[in-house]
Amino acid sequence: MSFGAPLELYWEDMIPKDYVASDIPLAHSNSMQQQNLDAPIVPELNGKLVKIPGFVVPLEGDNEKITEFLLVPYFGACVHVPPPPPNQIVYVKFSKDVSINNLYDAVWVTGTLSTSTWQGDLATVGYTLQGLNIDVYD
Repeated sequence: MSFGAPLELYWEDMIPKDYVASDIPLAHSNSMQQQNLDAPIVPELNGKLVKIPGFVVPLEGDNEKITEFLLVPYFGACVHVPPPPPNQIVYVKFSKDVSINNLYDAVWVTGTLSTSTWQGDLATVGYTLQGLNIDVYD
């Protein structure tokens, strides 16, 4: 598949430079509830062709082929540990099935990023991405 060179994004790039997250009391840190739901996104990223590394949390599909998933910055987010703030989760949708070799491995996802929010059973999400390509993270 051929498309222009995507902007390589990392998770810290998806948080406004002047934003400081509120402290969560330790007593609440073992809750599976998502924190910092008001975490802002970076509006300038809307419509950009990007490439983001992360881990897959499947939403639609099976162990081998998926069409929808959450991309998160660390393994186990939204499943084994509380979801990160919305600006640290990307809802990814592919128009056709894509192969996932191993859900434990990090991947690069390339596509068009949107600052549209998405809400599901697992988390509130600050970014959505129309997926074009997925590769193993090297």
